[in-house]
Amino acid sequence: MKVPPLNPLKVFEVVARTGNLTLAASELNVSQSAVSRQVAVLEEYLGVQLFTRERVGVRLTEVGEGYARRIGPAFGEIAAATEAITRKYSNNVIRLRTYTTLTARWLIPRLPHFKARHPEVEVSILNSTAPLDFGAEQCDLAIVLGDGHWPGAEATLLLEDIVEPVCAPGFIAEGAGPEALRGKRLLVSKYRKDDWPRWLAQAGLSDLFETAETMVFSSSILTWQAAVDGLGIAIGQQHMLEADFQAGRLVRPFARPLRTGKGHYLVTPALQRYSGKIAAFKDWLMVEAMEK
Repeated sequence: MKVPPLNPLKVFEVVARTGNLTLAASELNVSQSAVSRQVAVLEEYLGVQLFTRERVGVRLTEVGEGYARRIGPAFGEIAAATEAITRKYSNNVIRLRTYTTLTARWLIPRLPHFKARHPEVEVSILNSTAPLDFGAEQCDLAIVLGDGHWPGAEATLLLEDIVEPVCAPGFIAEGAGPEALRGKRLLVSKYRKDDWPRWLAQAGLSDLFETAETMVFSSSILTWQAAVDGLGIAIGQQHMLEADFQAGRLVRPFARPLRTGKGHYLVTPALQRYSGKIAAFKDWLMVEAMEK
Protein backbone atom coordinates (compact mmCIF):
# COMPACT_ATOMS: atom_id res chain seq x y z
CA MET A 1 0.00 0.00 0.00
CA LYS A 2 1.21 3.48 -0.85
CA VAL A 3 0.62 5.71 2.19
CA PRO A 4 1.70 9.38 2.23
CA PRO A 5 3.47 10.93 5.25
CA LEU A 6 0.87 10.88 8.02
CA ASN A 7 1.65 14.24 9.62
CA PRO A 8 1.14 16.25 6.39
CA LEU A 9 -1.95 14.14 5.70
CA LYS A 10 -3.45 15.07 9.07
CA VAL A 11 -2.67 18.76 8.48
CA PHE A 12 -4.40 18.56 5.09
CA GLU A 13 -7.49 17.01 6.70
CA VAL A 14 -7.74 19.82 9.26
CA VAL A 15 -7.22 22.59 6.68
CA ALA A 16 -9.79 21.00 4.36
CA ARG A 17 -12.29 20.64 7.22
CA THR A 18 -11.86 24.14 8.66
CA GLY A 19 -11.28 25.85 5.32
CA ASN A 20 -8.85 28.20 7.00
CA LEU A 21 -5.10 28.10 7.66
CA THR A 22 -5.38 30.13 10.85
CA LEU A 23 -8.10 27.89 12.32
CA ALA A 24 -6.15 24.80 11.30
CA ALA A 25 -3.00 26.13 12.96
CA SER A 26 -4.97 26.83 16.15
CA GLU A 27 -6.48 23.31 16.25
CA LEU A 28 -3.11 21.70 15.61
CA ASN A 29 -1.33 24.03 18.04
CA VAL A 30 1.32 25.00 15.49
CA SER A 31 2.14 28.12 13.50
CA GLN A 32 0.36 29.03 10.27
CA SER A 33 3.64 28.79 8.37
CA ALA A 34 4.11 25.24 9.70
CA VAL A 35 0.68 24.33 8.35
CA SER A 36 1.59 25.75 4.94
CA ARG A 37 4.84 23.78 4.86
CA GLN A 38 3.06 20.50 5.70
CA VAL A 39 0.50 21.08 2.96
CA ALA A 40 3.35 21.75 0.50
CA VAL A 41 5.05 18.48 1.52
CA LEU A 42 1.87 16.53 0.77
CA GLU A 43 1.34 18.26 -2.57
CA GLU A 44 4.93 17.47 -3.56
CA TYR A 45 4.47 13.84 -2.54
CA LEU A 46 1.22 13.48 -4.52
CA GLY A 47 2.39 15.59 -7.42
CA VAL A 48 -0.85 17.59 -7.53
CA GLN A 49 -2.11 20.92 -6.24
CA LEU A 50 -4.62 20.49 -3.40
CA PHE A 51 -5.32 24.13 -2.60
CA THR A 52 -5.49 27.34 -4.59
CA ARG A 53 -3.73 30.13 -2.76
CA GLU A 54 -5.90 33.20 -2.83
CA ARG A 55 -5.34 36.71 -1.56
CA VAL A 56 -7.33 35.84 1.55
CA GLY A 57 -6.88 32.22 2.60
CA VAL A 58 -6.94 29.05 0.53
CA ARG A 59 -9.52 27.10 -1.46
CA LEU A 60 -9.58 23.38 -2.26
CA THR A 61 -8.98 22.46 -5.89
CA GLU A 62 -11.24 19.92 -7.53
CA VAL A 63 -8.64 17.22 -6.86
CA GLY A 64 -8.28 18.46 -3.28
CA GLU A 65 -12.03 18.28 -2.70
CA GLY A 66 -12.18 14.67 -3.89
CA TYR A 67 -9.20 13.73 -1.75
CA ALA A 68 -10.67 15.42 1.33
CA ARG A 69 -13.98 13.57 0.93
CA ARG A 70 -12.13 10.26 1.24
CA ILE A 71 -9.51 11.27 3.81
CA GLY A 72 -11.96 12.85 6.28
CA PRO A 73 -13.96 9.68 7.11
CA ALA A 74 -10.70 7.72 7.50
CA PHE A 75 -9.50 10.09 10.22
CA GLY A 76 -12.95 9.90 11.79
CA GLU A 77 -12.63 6.11 11.99
CA ILE A 78 -9.16 6.40 13.52
CA ALA A 79 -10.50 8.82 16.16
CA ALA A 80 -13.46 6.55 16.96
CA ALA A 81 -11.23 3.47 17.26
CA THR A 82 -8.85 5.33 19.56
CA GLU A 83 -11.72 6.56 21.71
CA ALA A 84 -13.05 3.02 22.10
CA ILE A 85 -9.69 1.86 23.47
CA THR A 86 -8.98 4.83 25.74
CA ARG A 87 -12.52 5.31 27.08
CA LYS A 88 -12.12 2.60 29.72
CA TYR A 89 -9.22 4.51 31.26
CA SER A 90 -11.13 7.75 31.55
CA ASN A 91 -14.31 6.50 33.22
CA ASN A 92 -14.73 5.30 36.79
CA VAL A 93 -15.01 1.58 36.10
CA ILE A 94 -12.29 -0.95 36.92
CA ARG A 95 -12.69 -4.21 35.02
CA LEU A 96 -11.18 -7.08 37.02
CA ARG A 97 -10.92 -10.65 35.77
CA THR A 98 -10.60 -13.33 38.42
CA TYR A 99 -12.30 -16.63 39.30
CA THR A 100 -15.22 -17.61 41.51
CA THR A 101 -13.40 -19.11 44.51
CA LEU A 102 -11.12 -16.15 45.09
CA THR A 103 -13.92 -13.68 44.35
CA ALA A 104 -16.33 -15.21 46.85
CA ARG A 105 -13.94 -16.20 49.64
CA TRP A 106 -11.27 -13.49 49.59
CA LEU A 107 -12.14 -10.49 47.41
CA ILE A 108 -15.82 -9.74 48.09
CA PRO A 109 -15.45 -9.64 51.91
CA ARG A 110 -12.74 -6.99 51.44
CA LEU A 111 -14.32 -4.86 48.70
CA PRO A 112 -16.29 -2.70 51.17
CA HIS A 113 -12.92 -1.39 52.42
CA PHE A 114 -12.04 -0.19 48.91
CA LYS A 115 -15.50 1.29 48.27
CA ALA A 116 -15.29 3.23 51.52
CA ARG A 117 -12.08 4.87 50.28
CA HIS A 118 -13.12 5.27 46.64
CA PRO A 119 -16.94 5.49 46.49
CA GLU A 120 -16.79 7.00 43.00
CA VAL A 121 -15.09 3.93 41.48
CA GLU A 122 -17.10 0.95 40.26
CA VAL A 123 -15.44 -2.48 40.28
CA SER A 124 -16.79 -4.75 37.56
CA ILE A 125 -15.82 -8.40 38.11
CA LEU A 126 -15.57 -11.02 35.38
CA ASN A 127 -15.11 -14.60 36.58
CA SER A 128 -13.25 -16.91 34.21
CA THR A 129 -10.92 -19.92 34.32
CA ALA A 130 -9.91 -19.62 30.64
CA PRO A 131 -6.26 -18.85 29.76
CA LEU A 132 -5.55 -15.16 30.28
CA ASP A 133 -5.40 -13.09 27.08
CA PHE A 134 -5.53 -9.31 27.49
CA GLY A 135 -5.75 -8.92 23.71
CA ALA A 136 -9.08 -10.72 23.63
CA GLU A 137 -10.58 -9.70 26.98
CA GLN A 138 -12.06 -6.38 28.05
CA CYS A 139 -10.37 -6.11 31.43
CA ASP A 140 -7.88 -3.77 33.07
CA LEU A 141 -6.23 -6.32 35.34
CA ALA A 142 -6.63 -9.88 36.55
CA ILE A 143 -5.95 -12.08 39.55
CA VAL A 144 -4.75 -15.42 38.25
CA LEU A 145 -3.46 -18.62 39.85
CA GLY A 146 -0.19 -19.66 38.26
CA ASP A 147 3.59 -19.47 38.26
CA GLY A 148 3.87 -15.74 37.59
CA HIS A 149 4.63 -15.93 33.88
CA TRP A 150 2.14 -14.70 31.28
CA PRO A 151 3.21 -13.49 27.82
CA GLY A 152 2.82 -9.75 27.32
CA ALA A 153 1.93 -9.13 30.96
CA GLU A 154 3.45 -8.05 34.26
CA ALA A 155 2.69 -10.13 37.36
CA THR A 156 3.06 -9.42 41.09
CA LEU A 157 2.53 -12.12 43.70
CA LEU A 158 -0.58 -11.38 45.73
CA LEU A 159 -1.13 -14.58 47.74
CA GLU A 160 1.01 -17.70 47.92
CA ASP A 161 -0.89 -20.90 47.17
CA ILE A 162 -0.80 -22.96 50.40
CA VAL A 163 -3.01 -26.02 50.86
CA GLU A 164 -3.76 -28.64 53.54
CA PRO A 165 -6.62 -30.95 54.59
CA VAL A 166 -9.60 -29.29 56.32
CA CYS A 167 -12.66 -30.83 57.92
CA ALA A 168 -15.44 -30.19 60.41
CA PRO A 169 -14.41 -30.25 64.09
CA GLY A 170 -14.39 -33.83 65.39
CA PHE A 171 -14.30 -35.45 61.93
CA ILE A 172 -10.67 -36.46 62.60
CA ALA A 173 -9.68 -37.29 66.16
CA GLU A 174 -7.64 -34.56 67.79
CA GLY A 175 -3.91 -35.27 67.66
CA ALA A 176 -4.26 -37.94 64.97
CA GLY A 177 -1.67 -38.17 62.19
CA PRO A 178 -2.25 -38.36 58.41
CA GLU A 179 -2.79 -42.15 58.68
CA ALA A 180 -6.20 -41.25 60.10
CA LEU A 181 -7.24 -40.44 56.53
CA ARG A 182 -7.48 -44.12 55.70
CA GLY A 183 -11.13 -45.05 55.50
CA LYS A 184 -12.23 -41.43 55.21
CA ARG A 185 -14.01 -39.94 52.21
CA LEU A 186 -11.82 -37.43 50.33
CA LEU A 187 -13.62 -34.43 48.86
CA VAL A 188 -12.11 -33.34 45.53
CA SER A 189 -12.49 -30.10 43.57
CA LYS A 190 -12.63 -30.64 39.80
CA TYR A 191 -10.25 -27.74 39.10
CA ARG A 192 -7.84 -28.64 41.93
CA LYS A 193 -7.79 -32.43 41.51
CA ASP A 194 -4.00 -32.62 41.91
CA ASP A 195 -3.99 -31.08 45.40
CA TRP A 196 -4.79 -34.31 47.22
CA PRO A 197 -2.13 -36.44 45.48
CA ARG A 198 0.51 -33.75 46.10
CA TRP A 199 -0.33 -33.36 49.76
CA LEU A 200 -0.52 -37.11 50.34
CA ALA A 201 2.86 -37.58 48.64
CA GLN A 202 4.58 -35.15 51.01
CA ALA A 203 2.85 -36.90 53.93
CA GLY A 204 4.18 -40.30 52.79
CA LEU A 205 0.76 -41.62 51.77
CA SER A 206 1.02 -41.66 47.98
CA ASP A 207 -0.99 -44.89 47.74
CA LEU A 208 -4.01 -43.61 49.63
CA PHE A 209 -5.63 -41.49 46.91
CA GLU A 210 -5.98 -44.46 44.56
CA THR A 211 -7.80 -46.57 47.15
CA ALA A 212 -9.83 -43.94 49.05
CA GLU A 213 -13.48 -43.18 48.46
CA THR A 214 -13.75 -39.79 46.76
CA MET A 215 -16.52 -37.34 46.01
CA VAL A 216 -15.86 -34.82 43.23
CA PHE A 217 -17.37 -31.31 43.14
CA SER A 218 -17.33 -28.65 40.45
CA SER A 219 -15.61 -26.07 42.68
CA SER A 220 -13.49 -25.75 45.79
CA ILE A 221 -16.27 -23.79 47.49
CA LEU A 222 -18.56 -26.81 47.25
CA THR A 223 -15.92 -29.18 48.63
CA TRP A 224 -15.45 -26.90 51.64
CA GLN A 225 -19.18 -26.72 52.26
CA ALA A 226 -19.36 -30.50 52.05
CA ALA A 227 -16.56 -30.66 54.62
CA VAL A 228 -18.43 -28.27 56.93
CA ASP A 229 -21.46 -30.56 56.68
CA GLY A 230 -19.40 -33.66 57.56
CA LEU A 231 -19.45 -35.39 54.16
CA GLY A 232 -15.69 -35.92 54.23
CA ILE A 233 -12.38 -34.09 54.36
CA ALA A 234 -11.30 -31.56 51.74
CA ILE A 235 -8.13 -29.78 50.69
CA GLY A 236 -8.29 -26.15 51.75
CA GLN A 237 -6.54 -23.11 50.30
CA GLN A 238 -5.21 -21.35 53.37
CA HIS A 239 -5.99 -17.75 52.38
CA MET A 240 -9.56 -18.58 51.33
CA LEU A 241 -10.70 -20.10 54.63
CA GLU A 242 -9.61 -17.71 57.38
CA ALA A 243 -13.23 -16.83 58.23
CA ASP A 244 -14.15 -20.55 58.51
CA PHE A 245 -11.19 -21.27 60.79
CA GLN A 246 -11.95 -18.29 63.02
CA ALA A 247 -15.65 -19.22 63.24
CA GLY A 248 -14.83 -22.86 64.04
CA ARG A 249 -16.65 -24.25 61.02
CA LEU A 250 -13.48 -25.91 59.75
CA VAL A 251 -10.24 -27.08 61.38
CA ARG A 252 -6.78 -28.13 60.11
CA PRO A 253 -6.43 -31.53 61.80
CA PHE A 254 -2.80 -32.18 60.85
CA ALA A 255 -1.40 -28.62 60.68
CA ARG A 256 0.84 -29.65 57.77
CA PRO A 257 0.50 -26.96 55.08
CA LEU A 258 1.96 -27.54 51.62
CA ARG A 259 3.29 -24.74 49.43
CA THR A 260 2.39 -25.72 45.87
CA GLY A 261 4.94 -23.46 44.19
CA LYS A 262 2.17 -21.40 42.61
CA GLY A 263 0.40 -18.28 43.71
CA HIS A 264 -2.43 -15.88 43.06
CA TYR A 265 -0.85 -13.12 40.99
CA LEU A 266 -2.03 -9.61 40.21
CA VAL A 267 -1.55 -9.42 36.44
CA THR A 268 -1.68 -6.34 34.19
CA PRO A 269 -0.89 -5.81 30.49
CA ALA A 270 2.78 -4.99 29.86
CA LEU A 271 1.61 -2.02 27.79
CA GLN A 272 -1.04 -0.16 29.75
CA ARG A 273 -1.80 3.53 29.86
CA TYR A 274 -1.45 4.94 33.37
CA SER A 275 -4.73 5.21 35.30
CA GLY A 276 -5.01 6.64 38.80
CA LYS A 277 -7.99 4.47 39.70
CA ILE A 278 -6.23 1.27 38.61
CA ALA A 279 -3.06 2.23 40.47
CA ALA A 280 -5.11 2.88 43.63
CA PHE A 281 -6.90 -0.46 43.27
CA LYS A 282 -3.63 -2.36 42.80
CA ASP A 283 -2.08 -0.67 45.84
CA TRP A 284 -5.16 -1.49 47.92
CA LEU A 285 -5.09 -5.16 46.86
CA MET A 286 -1.43 -5.47 47.86
CA VAL A 287 -2.11 -3.96 51.30
CA GLU A 288 -5.05 -6.33 51.83
CA ALA A 289 -2.91 -9.29 50.83
CA MET A 290 -0.17 -8.33 53.28
CA GLU A 291 -2.76 -8.09 56.04
CA LYS A 292 -4.28 -11.40 54.87
